[in-house]
Amino acid sequence: MAVRSPQLHHALHAFTLGAFAFLLRELDEGGELPVAFVEHEHAGGPALYEYRPLVHAFAEGHAARLRGREDATIALEELRREPAAAIFARAHAGRRVSEDEALFKTVLFGLLVSTAEACGGFDWDDAAFERAYAELEHSLFGEHRTYTAVAPLVGISVATQLELAAGVRVRAVADGELARHWPEASSLVPAGFGREPDRFAVLELRAALTAGEDPPDAPAEFADAVSAIRLATAAPLAAGPVLFETLDGRPFGIRPVLPIAATQPPGEATRLDAFRGELARELLAQLGRADADTVLAEALDRWELSLFQHEPFRSEQVRASLAALFGETWPLRAAVLLEENAAERGALHAALTAMADGDSGEATAVDAARRALVEVLQHVDRMSLLRELDDELLGVRERRGLRLAV
Repeated sequence: MAVRSPQLHHALHAFTLGAFAFLLRELDEGGELPVAFVEHEHAGGPALYEYRPLVHAFAEGHAARLRGREDATIALEELRREPAAAIFARAHAGRRVSEDEALFKTVLFGLLVSTAEACGGFDWDDAAFERAYAELEHSLFGEHRTYTAVAPLVGISVATQLELAAGVRVRAVADGELARHWPEASSLVPAGFGREPDRFAVLELRAALTAGEDPPDAPAEFADAVSAIRLATAAPLAAGPVLFETLDGRPFGIRPVLPIAATQPPGEATRLDAFRGELARELLAQLGRADADTVLAEALDRWELSLFQHEPFRSEQVRASLAALFGETWPLRAAVLLEENAAERGALHAALTAMADGDSGEATAVDAARRALVEVLQHVDRMSLLRELDDELLGVRERRGLRLAV
């Protein structure tokens, strides 16, 4: 391999080789290398099982002593001569740690773990180091970075990949994709994930970053995407409980998903098909309006909280959501909005009126908040929609129908 910086290559090779020798001595003296039991499911065939050594966890337990070794000091001195190394380290470690800590954690320790994982432990292999170093150098001196975050989804199934926004998609999980970077992933994903139809999808966020640009706020992006899918499908959807991040194809972090998105509401699992996927895409694009419309934001929050509550608290949240959207006459406006047939409109109005009077809501009345939010988000201008509803009630004009979630 033609290396860009021979001096840096030599210093990192010396550090990694020395760290291997040090960690092997620790194992010889009684240290234990933990392993993960990884199951690989195959359609139509038996499952395959693999023991994966948790080299990251073992090396991390000795990180302080590795950091104090002379070969680490020399490697850090060489890294400080490379401006690109500081940019790379800040991108991976953030700005809360010192430069040397960032360089050690992201470059030296990262290279050590990548090499050890390729070797399957701490038996040295020159080819494994050269491959890991080549990936590091490509990332180190590149002008752009590729960020990816993935979170498991439960409560929904997908037949094909669906794009929800630029860089955001729902797709089936690939066999072993999480275990490749995180052997302990099986203990961090929901039970049965990757084996059951409604636990076989992931939510993915991809972003191209310029050198020095901070990664996106993946937990917030995922929470919005979960809300949009819940609105479009009424699925008992949840993401997480954690999301897995990579930067330039290397492990970057594991972060918790926001509680409102990570908690699974009750209900029957459903399929995210192309029609509802397109509806979710439209809704996700409109959810940002809630930042400037406090009334819409309250209605969305109340509706989503209602998903996790029992009566009478569930109906209280639904009443508050619909009242925020439509004002004091919400049973009448909501019935006109959601139903075209006179009989069905009358039945819904009666159910909503009973709920407004304090009764526990029927299923159709409770789901009215979700359907109403779909219409409001699609309409774009909430106040204009209210005027259209009032005109229809007065017989001035008929309102144009929109696509409703079912």
